[in-house]
Amino acid sequence: MKIQKKIWVIVCVISIIASNISAQKVIRVTPKEINDVLINPGIGFNTFQMFNGDNLEVWIDVLNDVDLSKYGRNKDETNLNQPVAPIAYFRIQWTAIEPEQGKYRWDLIDGLLDIAHERNQSLMLRISPYSGKKRDDVPAWYREMVGPKREFAFPKWIVDPEDSRYAKYYGGMIRALGARYDGHPDLESIDVSIVGFAGENGGAELLSKNTMQALLDPYIEGFTKTQLVVLIHGKEANDYITSKATVGWRQDCLGDLGFWDRTPAWNHMYDYYPQTIIDYNMQDAWKKRPITFEICGIFDTWAMTEGFETWDLKEAYSNNQVQYIIDQSLKWHMSSFNGKSSPIPERWKPMVDEWLKKMGYRYVLRNFKYPDKVRANGRLNFESWWENKGVAPCYNKNYELAFRLKNEKTSLVLVTDADITTWLPGDALFNDGVFIPYGFSTGNYELQISIVDRQDRLPRIKLAIEGRDEEGWYTLGNIEVIK
Repeated sequence: MKIQKKIWVIVCVISIIASNISAQKVIRVTPKEINDVLINPGIGFNTFQMFNGDNLEVWIDVLNDVDLSKYGRNKDETNLNQPVAPIAYFRIQWTAIEPEQGKYRWDLIDGLLDIAHERNQSLMLRISPYSGKKRDDVPAWYREMVGPKREFAFPKWIVDPEDSRYAKYYGGMIRALGARYDGHPDLESIDVSIVGFAGENGGAELLSKNTMQALLDPYIEGFTKTQLVVLIHGKEANDYITSKATVGWRQDCLGDLGFWDRTPAWNHMYDYYPQTIIDYNMQDAWKKRPITFEICGIFDTWAMTEGFETWDLKEAYSNNQVQYIIDQSLKWHMSSFNGKSSPIPERWKPMVDEWLKKMGYRYVLRNFKYPDKVRANGRLNFESWWENKGVAPCYNKNYELAFRLKNEKTSLVLVTDADITTWLPGDALFNDGVFIPYGFSTGNYELQISIVDRQDRLPRIKLAIEGRDEEGWYTLGNIEVIK
């Protein structure tokens, strides 16, 4: 009898479990896609030497001083004839950061990072060794150390990079920069700079192997968390840094279809970018790190606006030429663009909007399946199909796919193990589960989804679907938590 009773109990338990399983329904959600321009971290236009809403003078190529008081003053964060920019790109001279030997003005960079955070931007930073004019010199203490000579083997060198003191002191500043800021959540990337006017690496191909390595090692060793981007200039330097680190790349002068009246005819769009990207073996770098471009001239020079007739450009660009530039940049998987905060001509704004919809990543949740019930201390299993309609992934590992269970009394955020940095253009499947905490209150909840910041668990990345609430969450449907 006891054996029969035990068997009866087991059968009853199995029947109850089977009954619960059969009563559980699978809910399918197919969100509706939207066609809006989405302002998301790490992609789109940059503000240059300013933040959203500053609307300062353009054409300030490299800063010799950083007046923090002029930034972030406007409550209105709108940019005049420019999209809202998730990245603020600053280029600062070495002399501004280290005016006295070994005494660094970290307060300047701290201030820029603070303002960037307040403006919902991240900071892309380049510390340039010098530029071409005497007022753009190396720090006065270093000039006194090496002497007044300003002419060397390459016309864009104003001090001798082969002098071991150059790598020691300039490289020492970069090492100190890395020690303080590597991995800072508001630091988007470091733009690698070793020689040449404005740090654009002019003459990098002439450096000896030892000097080239001594100038690049501070970046490689100092920035293991923050992304590095390099100008594709100097094959040996490029090969060296890519052998030691995973880096993205940037290029100046996007849009050059004949800015420079050269004989024979030469321009960046036809004679430099495609060849150099392949020659330097950088065509697949976009899969791991960002690609970023800087405009050639400004938009007014493309449009031949009054005051810019002195440029070598013979006539204004047509709509077809602008579209060609846009298409090529997307083919090269560009994530962000430095338009030097210059106004966009009205006739090109529709094209720029379409550009922004493809630049970087654009995530659409196509299909999502989940059960209508889940047990407290149980696993909420789900299946999801995503499409990235942009040209690149999100490179920031600080963003995580998360769910929220919410009702009038309770709110719970559950982070998944999804690595969105691997979601390349096209389809991505992520089928997994998250556990409901033991003792979590039973009842009916809204099931919501978003991509959140790892630090504060708040939504950061907008999806290209309907249903975003004021807090940045997207409601998928209802779910019941049971005992």
